[in-house]
Amino acid sequence: MAVFADMMGRDVVVQYPPGRIISLVPSQTELLYDLGLDAAVVGITKFCVHPDEWYRNKKRVGGTKTVHIDIVKSLQPDLIIANKEENTKEQIEELAALYPVWISDIKAIDEALQMIRGVGAITGRAERADELVAEITAGFASLSRAAKPKRVAYFIWRKPWMSVGGDTFISNMIDKIGWENVLADKQRYPEVALEELRDKQVDLVLLSSEPYPFKAAHIAEIKAALPGVEVLLVDGEMFSWYGSRMKAATVYLQQLLKG
Repeated sequence: MAVFADMMGRDVVVQYPPGRIISLVPSQTELLYDLGLDAAVVGITKFCVHPDEWYRNKKRVGGTKTVHIDIVKSLQPDLIIANKEENTKEQIEELAALYPVWISDIKAIDEALQMIRGVGAITGRAERADELVAEITAGFASLSRAAKPKRVAYFIWRKPWMSVGGDTFISNMIDKIGWENVLADKQRYPEVALEELRDKQVDLVLLSSEPYPFKAAHIAEIKAALPGVEVLLVDGEMFSWYGSRMKAATVYLQQLLKG
């Protein structure tokens, strides 16, 4: 047995290295794959779409906020990987009373890198985790910043319209390329009426592909409410997945800057 601290400051006692892992977080599921833990991962959520072979073949334990506890019990995990924001407090507390649960809490890129190292350590893949962190760090170091900062509104939901505040990983990604989140003074995921943005001097609206599946048809709706504003559909995974997907995100963001 070994003890590891998670990102909530909790000590997690785990059989080391764990041989039966369940991931309740899509971006961290992909990280487990890139850490080479195929044989050890026995359960994922229905939203863990990467890698495709895991999505098709691994046992699904429900959604990120609707975990089926009975399925988890049937899998007898040595370790559950969770996240403060993506999973519900009540379900995580129930699971933590039964199994070792390592919880991440991520609001910025630096914390995402800390998470990668933490997951690498508790799963016996510390060396590979350090390699991933080095690759991601190099990618961000080579990322150009916008010559002229654009004032950006990033939407994750419709009916009600929901954006991102300054204390989110997405906002940190926006800042990283030299753009400005017009709602940086808000917290988490504020509801906002499109009309409220008229006084925010918005240059660019980004419509994310997830969790709400924005399509081209929604661009006209934005432009009608905010005449003259540029609107783009963007890959939400590249802005919000805080695991090994960050390697691809730096390339994606660079291309986005080039237009």
